[in-house]
This record gives sequence, structure tokens and C-alpha cells, in this order.
Amino acid sequence: MSGQSINVALIGNPNTGKTSVFNELTGLNQQVGNYPGITVEKKIGFCKLTSKIKANILDLPGTYSLNACSMDENVVIELLLNKNDKLFPDVAVVVSDVENLKRNLLLFTQIKDLEIPTILVINMADRMKYKGISLDISYLEEQLKTKIALTSTRKNYGIEELKDLIVNYKSLPITPCLNASSIDTDYFESLRKAFPNQLLYKLWLVITQDVNFLNLERKEMKNSFTKSHSDLKRLQQKETIKRYQFINDVLKKGLQVNKNLAKDFGSKLDRVLTHKIWGYVIFFAVLFVIFQAIFDWSKIPMDFIDSTFASLSNFASMSLPKGVMTNLVSQGIIPGIGGILIFIPQIAFLFLFISILEESGYMSRVVFLMDKIMRKFGLSGKSVVPLISGTACAIPAIMATRNIENWKERLITILVTPFTTCSARLPVYAIIIALIIPDNPVFGVLNLQGLTLMFLYLLGFGMALFSAYILNKILKIESKSFFVVEMPHYKLPMFKNVAINVIEKTRAFVFGAGKIILAISIILWFLASYGMGDNFKNADKIVSSKIENQNSSSAELSNKIAAYKLENSFIGIMGKSIEPAIAPLGYDWKIGIAIISSFAAREVFVGTLATIYSVGGSANNSTIKNKMAAEINPVTKNKIFNFATGISLLLFYAFAMQCASTLAVTKKETNSWRWPLGQLLLMSGMAYLIAFLAFQILK
Repeated sequence: MSGQSINVALIGNPNTGKTSVFNELTGLNQQVGNYPGITVEKKIGFCKLTSKIKANILDLPGTYSLNACSMDENVVIELLLNKNDKLFPDVAVVVSDVENLKRNLLLFTQIKDLEIPTILVINMADRMKYKGISLDISYLEEQLKTKIALTSTRKNYGIEELKDLIVNYKSLPITPCLNASSIDTDYFESLRKAFPNQLLYKLWLVITQDVNFLNLERKEMKNSFTKSHSDLKRLQQKETIKRYQFINDVLKKGLQVNKNLAKDFGSKLDRVLTHKIWGYVIFFAVLFVIFQAIFDWSKIPMDFIDSTFASLSNFASMSLPKGVMTNLVSQGIIPGIGGILIFIPQIAFLFLFISILEESGYMSRVVFLMDKIMRKFGLSGKSVVPLISGTACAIPAIMATRNIENWKERLITILVTPFTTCSARLPVYAIIIALIIPDNPVFGVLNLQGLTLMFLYLLGFGMALFSAYILNKILKIESKSFFVVEMPHYKLPMFKNVAINVIEKTRAFVFGAGKIILAISIILWFLASYGMGDNFKNADKIVSSKIENQNSSSAELSNKIAAYKLENSFIGIMGKSIEPAIAPLGYDWKIGIAIISSFAAREVFVGTLATIYSVGGSANNSTIKNKMAAEINPVTKNKIFNFATGISLLLFYAFAMQCASTLAVTKKETNSWRWPLGQLLLMSGMAYLIAFLAFQILK
């Protein structure tokens, strides 16, 4: 007999610890993707509840109520209304925070009106002692007509009780907590008569929200039950007031707070971290620490990975039978994959610090702090979330703009977010900085390479703000907005949450980029290993005749033949054709090929050079960094990766739109090719101009 599978929807306000509960239930058994047809991120995890029952646990976007204000919140409503959806929940688990129970229960009472079996999780129960909070669980369960799981993911209790409640979800009462139809009895009674087979509260949500409900024609409903926008808003307000009156009555007896026991350290800390002067000083100090650590802590594992892949490539070349497949493995696949895996330590450390800042509650303070600056550039504090999350990847950062209700602010944020330095640029920055910037200490504790990396991040952020300012002046779109941000409680980051986030994000980065790199490495190897014309076919004779009077060793002769073949291969011909356009920037044709291939993904740049240099005759046991450092310009006899070229490359990648996926998601979010094409042309043009000026000045 096959096991039973049930759908569980985790729902809750932002910052209630929903993700912590999700991680406790699923561990690393998670999948991240997009909802069909839209780019809002969804997380699905799997949990074995008993030997026969498995749960598919869906972590829905945070929402304060079922009165949607953003596209994220629409996802929650549409799923709860559509029983035909394959992810429609058998049971809803509403996660609340013990310190904000009154606000969290608004969403809970609305979901109860949909008559879905619902469990209330009261999370962060370990804080009850410090806040002087006591709960009458039996009374709350009776009044709210549900079962309650009191949990603390930090202290690791209550999760097993929650699993038991999920297993027995069929015994949960589905009776609503209160009768919402009493806000306008006549109107709701006419609704009930018109659609006797439909749930009344579902009808109300279809009328008041911009959502899809497959069982009804919304146009028919709108025409039959037309009310003005102001009347609908008035009824929604009456509904909210009625719910809060009910919640207040329940909590008067069900929740007691002894204010003499409450300890409020957070407000004292806020006065420092959000101070108009010290707040910025502390924020920049945190950035200093992060970028110093990214370089200092990652050196040993990076050097180990680099040397390991160099040795592996050499081992494959020497041990496997001579032939095409051996060349493909040793010169194409291994160097290409090594060109991305070498940066796992730095990327993992970046995600580690971002996770710690989010888990601790500090990131929300940064959003609040930066709102004053954002306003001057035509943005709001909500724009900071995409800009900061853009340090991981521009794609989910652009998706995050769906929380910005104002279209002009949202559009500007979408357009400028790619300037923020993402983790895909990190491999390029790291290898170039290591080649051209000396590893010298500054003031005894700082590192010059780490300072350079931080400067590039600040440069990207500064350009995003400057571009936003210009766009705000150019785009003639009337707008009016306000800024509201919730300050979550300070807490020590949970090791499990941080670890899962780092592993998941790093794994997604490696496997997502790995597929592209593997494919590109094979294509590049083929293009670099084969060619047409007499120069390629007769490379041995041509090179041998040119150096017949020189005393060259067999190894030198082999390298020169390989280099000559590479120049006359398919990739060499392509590279030489674009070299006149990139030569003023200080780049040779090999760098040009790497730049073009990195349009698929920025991090491919290093892997492309690793593949080209391997085919080009460099010793297989040499590391990627050493191969790049040894490249010589045949005309000037100078190193290719000198200071002027290195700075030019860093600035080019700081400003260029080098990511096809980002263009695709911009098109998706703006529903037009005009904006992504404008991004591509303007950012690439700006990158070329700045890189050109930098090289010409510094050379």
C-alpha cells in the first residue's frame, strides 16, 4: 500500500519565524522555484510525518492579511481560493509570533472563514519568560476553534507536536471564528442567494481582490454586485475592525503580560543602530568586516581548490589514453568547472554574512536607515531590499520589487538593481584583484584587496542611486507613496537557518552556473581545438619553419604550435574579428571571447579563460591564476593582466549588463522588451566608455 501525501501551506506575517518552522520541518529537503506564469519565488519542502504519511510543505510569501496590496500577497489568496490547484492545502499552518499575536491573528481569522483545516503555531515561545507573557492555551483553542502548537525553533520544542496536529488535520474544526457577513447583512445575504453553492467569504474575496477564481466568472459577479471603490473599502475597514474587536476580546483573557518582568533591550539598541550618524558608521564598519573576511578567510580553501583542479587536469592528461576525449576532459571540462568551483568559499562567505544580517534582524534596520537617502533619489526604503538582496543575485532581487506598490518606484528599482554587485561578479572581481592589487595590510588590520572589493560594491550601489535619480527626473509618471517597515525583534541567528540558507544558495549558484559552464566549456574546447584553412592544418610545419634556426626545446616548440593553432582555430578567428573593438580597452582576443561568453552568466568569464589557456598550450598542472598571470602580449611583450587592463576589466564588469537571465526577468516584470533592451544598451555603452577612459588614462 503506497503512502499518503498531504499538502501543508505555511502562512504568516513577515518576521514571525515562518522560515525557521519550515526549516525545522524540512531540513535540506527543499526545492526553490517560481509559481507557474509568475516570478514570485516559492519554496516547497518534504517532511515524513509517519511511516505512511508524507507532507508537501509550501512556504508561502509573507502577508499581513487577505486584503492584498502586492503581487506576493495575491499568490497566497489565489492558492487558498482554488481547490483545483495541485498545491491547494489540505491543512493551513498559520505561524504567529507570541509578541505580536494580536496583529497575527487577523490573518488567522480570515483563513478560518475559508473553512480550511487550520492550525495556529505560536512561535518564539522561549521569549515569553523575558517579556512576562502567559497564555491560556485551552481558552484560546476554544475561542479560535483550532488547535495550537506552542513552538520555539531556537529551543527546538513544539515541532513534534505540530507534526502530530498535521497528521490528524481531519479532526480539526473548520468552523469560522466569527461571522464576517454581519458587516452588511443585506449585501451578504443577496450574495448567498445568488451563489448558494459557493462559500460566502470566497465570494467576498473575489469581489474585493484582483484575484482569479476558476469556478466563477468575475465579470458576472462584478456586474451583479457592483459597489463603488469607496464602498468596498468601507466594508473592508468594517470587516477589519470587527475582526480586531473579536481578537481583543479573546486576548483579554487568553494572553496576560506582566510588564514588570518585560525586558526591552531592543529599543535601546535601536537608538544606536538607527542613529542619524552612528547608524551609518556602524553599517559601513559591518561592510568593512564582511569584505575583509571574504578575502582573508577564503584564501586557503581557494588555493586548495585551484591547485587540486590543476593537478586533476594534469593527471587526466597524463593517465588517460591520448585522443579527443582526453583532451576534452583535461583541457575543456576540468578547467571550466574548476574556474567556477574555486570561488565557492567566497560565495559561501557572502551568503553567510547576508544570512546572519537577516536572521539577527539588523537588515530591517538598514532598510529603515537608508530610507532617508533613498527618498532623495526617487526611491523608497522598500527599494533597499532589492538593492541589498542584489548582492546575492539580481534575478530574485528584481522579483522582490513586487512588494513596492508604487509603479514608478518599482520600475526604477527594477532598472537600477543590476548595477548592484551580485555574487556572479565576485569570481571576476576576485581573480582580477588578486592579479593586480598587492596583498598589503592597511592600518595594520585592513587588507588592500578587501578594500578594493568593498569599493567596487559601493561603486555599484552608488551608480544605482545616481541612475535612479536621473530616471526619476526623466520618467514622467505621477506617483505618491509612503514607507512602512516592520522592525523584527533582535535575536541571535539560528545556526540551522543560516547553514541551510548558505548551503541552498551556494548549491543553487554552483549547479545553476555549473550547467552553463559545462556546456560552454565543451563548446569553447571544440571551437579552440578545431579550425579550417591551411594555417590551422599546417600549423606544425609553419611554426617549425619559422623557428628552425632558433634553439628551442621540444616543450617550447609544442607550446608555440599549440598557440598558433589556437589563433587560427574557430575561436581564434572569432576573437581576432572583435579584437579591434576591444583593443582600446586593453583586452586581447581571448579576453574578448570570455566577455562574450560571460553574457550567459558573468562567472563564466574565468572558466572561459581557463579553457582557452588550457587549449592554448599552458601547462596543465598550472593553476588558473598562474595561467592568467603568465599571459604575455606578443606585440608589447607586457603582461596582459597588468594594472591598467585589470582596472578596465573591473570597471567594465561593474557597469555592464552581462546577464541574459536578468534581461529575461526584467522583461517578465515590466511586460515589455523596451526596458530590458534599454538596460542592455545603456549599461553596456556606459561600461565600454568608462573602461576605455580608465585604460587610456592608466596605461
